[in-house]
Amino acid sequence: MIILIMLGSALALSAWMGLSGGRAAKAAPAPLPAAQNETPDEACLGCHTQSGMTIEMPSGEVLPLTINEQDFDASVHGENEVTCVSCHTTISEFPHPEKTADSIRDFSLENYTTCKQCHDEQYIKTLDSVHQVALAGGNTNAAVCTDCHNPHYQSRLTDEQTGELTPEARIHVPETCARCHSTIYEMYETTVHGSALTGEGNPDVPTCIDCHGVHNITDPTTNEFRLASPVEMCGKCHTDEEKMSKYGISTNVLNTYVGDFHGTTVIFEQQSPDQETNKPVCFDCHGIHDIKSVDDPQSGIAIKENLLVKCARCHSDSIPAGFTDSWMSHYTPSVEDYPLVYFVNVFYLILIPFVLGGMVIYVISDIVRRIIDRRKKGAAH
Repeated sequence: MIILIMLGSALALSAWMGLSGGRAAKAAPAPLPAAQNETPDEACLGCHTQSGMTIEMPSGEVLPLTINEQDFDASVHGENEVTCVSCHTTISEFPHPEKTADSIRDFSLENYTTCKQCHDEQYIKTLDSVHQVALAGGNTNAAVCTDCHNPHYQSRLTDEQTGELTPEARIHVPETCARCHSTIYEMYETTVHGSALTGEGNPDVPTCIDCHGVHNITDPTTNEFRLASPVEMCGKCHTDEEKMSKYGISTNVLNTYVGDFHGTTVIFEQQSPDQETNKPVCFDCHGIHDIKSVDDPQSGIAIKENLLVKCARCHSDSIPAGFTDSWMSHYTPSVEDYPLVYFVNVFYLILIPFVLGGMVIYVISDIVRRIIDRRKKGAAH
């Protein structure tokens, strides 16, 4: 025990001298392969479990260096016995290499790429994401791996057997996104989806990543995203019979949307993904991060007055009060829903085959009659 205490004190002094650029600091060594860098965690934690260990960055910010050993051991990295030097590959001796980052943000940007050593598939996906594009364009506040996943305390997110997101992790996804997108989170939290997730822990409602993706998040402001949204975003849940049956929601939403002129032009009209379109998609009527129940008195579109407001966004502000009377929501006519339309449909389903069938029979009988008459005339001669 005495030896460990002495070792810890010596390492702490050496580490501090290296981090603060003291006289004993050496030039930064090249990263060592994990197989060669065998520095044990005990050597690192001998210093970094000391309470209140920090360093002041050139920017004046204070970077905390204390690691809670119990929390790290409980993290997914701790469970998988990922060592300190697996990520901190440049550190193999004391004093540590002198840091070149001027701020805490610079420190994160210098080190986040170490994640690709183990998470190469996820890292490659991020390269085309909206976050990485923003970062490459000079926006240093764009999210990187360690902004979403705390490398020291990240808990397991997926089930080891199925690979699916765990229910607990799913609930906390919006909170992760809220670190940057707090205004949107506050809006989402009050919606029909957000309140069910954060308030009730409902696993069926969509979180941020269900609509936007995880590591390969695309730009949601593009026309390509807009045109794909009915099928690839909203349709994934709202055509799921098992999921929708729990809440009495019609799964005909996509079919009925495609069946009218709005959906037909969006789904089937051939056009460039970059070409702007004024055709409405799901979120034009239902909202984006502010989706309310269709029965909501303030904005629910099951209420005629609210629906008229939505329609007026594209159509004239002077649309008549009866403009929406023919809209049957996303329901197929039935005895229960819009019975008049249903029985008119049934009438025509009977009438049209009867009329066309009668015409066919008439034409065939006329042809047969003419053939018979010709044969009789021929026999008479």
